[in-house]
Amino acid sequence: MKNKKLYILAILAIALSSCNKELDEVNINPNAPENAQPDYLLTGAIKNTADAYWSTANTMNSSLLFVQHWAKVQYTEEDRFIFTNSSFTALWSTGYSKSIAGLNKIIELGDAQGNSNYKGVALTLRSWTFLLLTDAYGDVPYSQAGKIKEYITPAYDKQKDVYFGILNDLKLAQAALTPSGKSIGGDVIYGGNIARWKKFTNSLRLRIALRIADKEPEKAKQVIAEIQAEGSGYLVATADNTQLIYDASPQQNPVNAIFETRDDYRISKTIVDKLFALNDPRLPVYASKTKTATPQQYIGVPNGSTNSEASALGFATTSRPGEYFLLTKAPAVILSYAELLFDRAEAAARGFTTENAADLYKQAIRASFEQYGITGTVVDTYINQTAVQYDAANYKKSIGEQKWLALFGQGLEAWAEQRRLDYPQLSASVNTVLNGKIPVRFIYPGTEQSLNGQNYKNAVSSQGADLLTTKLWFDAF
Repeated sequence: MKNKKLYILAILAIALSSCNKELDEVNINPNAPENAQPDYLLTGAIKNTADAYWSTANTMNSSLLFVQHWAKVQYTEEDRFIFTNSSFTALWSTGYSKSIAGLNKIIELGDAQGNSNYKGVALTLRSWTFLLLTDAYGDVPYSQAGKIKEYITPAYDKQKDVYFGILNDLKLAQAALTPSGKSIGGDVIYGGNIARWKKFTNSLRLRIALRIADKEPEKAKQVIAEIQAEGSGYLVATADNTQLIYDASPQQNPVNAIFETRDDYRISKTIVDKLFALNDPRLPVYASKTKTATPQQYIGVPNGSTNSEASALGFATTSRPGEYFLLTKAPAVILSYAELLFDRAEAAARGFTTENAADLYKQAIRASFEQYGITGTVVDTYINQTAVQYDAANYKKSIGEQKWLALFGQGLEAWAEQRRLDYPQLSASVNTVLNGKIPVRFIYPGTEQSLNGQNYKNAVSSQGADLLTTKLWFDAF
């Protein structure tokens, strides 16, 4: 009887083994490669992150409103800072589940294939993704992020530690990037030009060094010295702009996609007034003429208007953002040569380098104009205005205001810089719900409370209340 039972069990084991094998074969997707390809992963990671950076949730309905580049002419709740903990999930979910996860895989494949250039590019892009996350939320998962097999509920790192960590990652990326090394595919930013990636990596290191400069000046100075010693340099022309140039629908710029079905966004009155005051030739680039002819031709919408106030202004008599930004192929700019020059000017103004801050400031303005095809005497006339000339006694005001203009459309970056430099000095509408304050951070996605509750609580305990008005570590003043 015992032998009979063992025989039956053996037969069942063989049958189950056969079934498992058959199920494994059935569950193979014939349309998907069994081994991940780094070139496909790289294209996907770039596109996903650029889309999130240039998207409705993270720019048009939030940071572009906070920094008063854009405004709402209809459905103005976001322009009055009425948000919930489901309002800011897009950057978090894309950043962690798509961008960082994909880039981690590319790093792994780069090591496995002996291609350090895939690793270097992925480390740089991952650092940019972490920068977007920490600039917006503050303390975020970093050291345990993307390691799903080890950490299902990753701990949050303090913002200072995130900045320090990604600065180290960028240093590693710079060392890994080898122009004479193996080629890479799937690079829809620089087409596999590793020398340009090295320049972007250093430019990103400079951006982050300045991000921490008010809190950790010695560390910032050290990073800049390391960049200078490394020798690859920074972006050297507008042609070096780090950007994703979109294509025709359905691969178009997210701004173009949203304007296909919606018309509730307008340029902000704040920036229109500034452009008028400075006789700035970028006005017709940044803003469209009103559909119905008006004496001014360009009319911005006051941020924080109520729905009835915005409705009274009208769709036809207010200005959309400029056509340049509404094109299907409009680029998602990640880091421009103009920004790089402003950063070098600030580093010099802080005494971190011996370069000429005033000269770099002028070059930065020229580069911003050149980015939009504006050259010639109009640029000289603009720069020579008293209101534009560099003020060494208040470099934050000079650089902050011109950088704010140059970063038009780059909502998340413009917002980070305005918080850091405190210029231009913006005012909130009386209709907003934060008692005269403008948001200084995104609130965490509500899913973090339910899925990563203890670590969420630890972060709030460390950083401060999970509110739009809780200042982040880098925002010193």
